[in-house]
Amino acid sequence: MGKDYYKILGVSKDASNEEIKKAFRKKAHEYHPDKPTGNEAKFKEINEAYQALGDPKKRAQYDQFGSNFDQARGGFSGFGGFSQGQNGNYEFDLNDLGDIFGGFGDMFGFGSSKGGSKTRQGNDIEVTMTIDFNEAVFGVEKEVSLNKTVTCEKCHGNGAEPGSKIDTCETCKGTGRIIRVQRTILGNVQTQAVCPDCRGEGKKYSQKCTQCGGSGVHKKIVNFKVKIPAGINNGETIRLSGQGEAGSHGGPAGDLYLQMRVNPSKVFKRDAYNLFSSVEIGMVEAALGTKIEVEGIDGRFTIKIPEGTQSGKEFIFKGKGVPKLNGHGRGDHIIKVVVKTPTNLNRKQRQLLESLGI
Repeated sequence: MGKDYYKILGVSKDASNEEIKKAFRKKAHEYHPDKPTGNEAKFKEINEAYQALGDPKKRAQYDQFGSNFDQARGGFSGFGGFSQGQNGNYEFDLNDLGDIFGGFGDMFGFGSSKGGSKTRQGNDIEVTMTIDFNEAVFGVEKEVSLNKTVTCEKCHGNGAEPGSKIDTCETCKGTGRIIRVQRTILGNVQTQAVCPDCRGEGKKYSQKCTQCGGSGVHKKIVNFKVKIPAGINNGETIRLSGQGEAGSHGGPAGDLYLQMRVNPSKVFKRDAYNLFSSVEIGMVEAALGTKIEVEGIDGRFTIKIPEGTQSGKEFIFKGKGVPKLNGHGRGDHIIKVVVKTPTNLNRKQRQLLESLGI
């Protein structure tokens, strides 16, 4: 068959079109000549493989005829947005390539935006919150204070001083994008880039906002309350959508991630939704049986110890454990009985025990 394009892209022969595209994107990132891990020959080989497998019709031809199927079927008409022009240069369909190259389009200057500002989502924030054991079990409302980037209240994020004159950017003629021609290994490439003068806004202001300096965002201490659900456990994370850093140019805010750090209890150990504790009783109580009061997560309650109870015996109390997170019911409370053996017996006590014959 000649070259194995599936092997070059690192996908199986039954891979979906989306899997092939993802594989191409990943390898193009890795081997592009401008990257530290770049390899021009490998990059061309990856392009050639995607040329064959990225289009369903050409893929079917390749599966039938192998890597020389272009000769059998009359040749290629171009690859996923590439077409060869005069003098050996290549022309690109920027909209197609913006999708193919995804996250590193800025490195090439690709993009499908036709103009206007380029919104960016704000950064996520990660915060560790410490709560007590009982607060994790039953839930609690906590106040959070963050010094984070927020949208400027004065200019509402557009960066202009209210009432200032707004003109169309002369550099990009209001499109927010500029056209550039770059020389690459594939020839001259015409690309789009964000206008450096208006930063993609397409507009210029006679006066920048005096509160945010024209950035549209600024730092501010924000206080708000968060409900911690009952049943949360140590190390678990709560995601608060839109509570992260503000996005630029009106873009959506990032998210806030609260990682829970739960202080341990002096009485209980927790495993998922079950609670474990222990209680000591005397040897006579264990032998004859008794009723004792123990501590539970809801308060103290009485349990019955049957006669002949051995040390290490566990009693399970259904539904007296931790409430199930975002669900119904509760876990169990398992209480282990530890029989305390008497020490430092006097002579009379020893004689009494010996007389029992046990």
